[in-house]
Amino acid sequence: MSVSSATEVVDPVPGAGAPHLPRQPDLVQLLTPEGERVEHPQYSLDLDAEGLRDLYRDLVLVRRWDVEATALQRQGELGIWASLLGQEAAQVGAGRALQPGDMAFPTYREHGVAWTRGVDPLHVMSLFRGVDNGGWDPVATAFNLYTVVIGAQTLHATGYAMGVQRDGAETAVLAFLGDGATSQGEVNEAMIWAASFSAPVVFFCQNNQYAISVPLERQSRVPLYQRAAGFGFPGVRVDGNDVLAVLAVTRAALAAAREGQGPTFVEAFTYRMGAHTTSDDPTRYRLASELEEWKLRDPIARVKAYLSRSGVADADFFAAVEAEADELAARIRRGTTEMPDPPGTAMFDQVYAEQTPHLAAQQAEFEAYQASFEGGAES
Repeated sequence: MSVSSATEVVDPVPGAGAPHLPRQPDLVQLLTPEGERVEHPQYSLDLDAEGLRDLYRDLVLVRRWDVEATALQRQGELGIWASLLGQEAAQVGAGRALQPGDMAFPTYREHGVAWTRGVDPLHVMSLFRGVDNGGWDPVATAFNLYTVVIGAQTLHATGYAMGVQRDGAETAVLAFLGDGATSQGEVNEAMIWAASFSAPVVFFCQNNQYAISVPLERQSRVPLYQRAAGFGFPGVRVDGNDVLAVLAVTRAALAAAREGQGPTFVEAFTYRMGAHTTSDDPTRYRLASELEEWKLRDPIARVKAYLSRSGVADADFFAAVEAEADELAARIRRGTTEMPDPPGTAMFDQVYAEQTPHLAAQQAEFEAYQASFEGGAES
């Protein structure tokens, strides 16, 4: 559905003859920013009232978690936080498209996907607090640990997909990445391998318009989803602020992967309404008017409007969700501030599956060093 055909040229690349990308391109959409339900010829979605209410609940609770985490970082309780503000629909829609046996490989911002996979928010908070490397079990949750190295998770996902393919398992893999990651060699290598072996993997790109401070126009001269054709598999662009469209598109891509049709590249066209991380200042590289424009496409507001207009939810339901969000925020704040610091020796526990003699020697040296301070204090 075309929202606008206007093209805005901002900070053009010297010597580049091609125009910048449209700010609001054609994309798959099932729910307009005004909350009106529309149909798409290729993608359909049939959800009952309970399913629609569940999606709204997911969106609200995930955003409240994110807002609370940002506040905790500002108060010195977290080392850093990567906000998903504005990207809730992309993550919840993609996460709810997964079947129990599918595997997800996140970056470091997929808190909404973690939520849909049953990961306790405190297990994510402990990572950003520096208590551990991530407290959840990737096997039990089918949600891999966060990956900070840009694009590396796409290689992990492709390798895992090739593995389940050889095991004969009828499952699919969902690899998350950002628009900036498409400039990384690892991502291109992963897509080459996935295409060559028809691996059952879906590359889900959350195009939030900025790779930290670098705008999309600097990343690619063509829409990102069109890159998939060069690797030999389909690509599709979806309204990343439309949870219904994201769910329908991702569900179809995962189904194709399970059926042996190979990979798909999904570009969720969305917007990062907050900073890249809490150490970033987005006012240095984007205009306030741009943010205000995207606020009109808020992923939660449009679902709420649709639920209200269609009579699927009433004021009591919305109030109950807000009350649950308050309870979640309180639990996150209390649980985060009460997390005990790990012992210094914890750094040696999960370096290798089996501790090596060299690592054991390092641990013994560390323990002796720590003991020398304790003995010195006593004397």
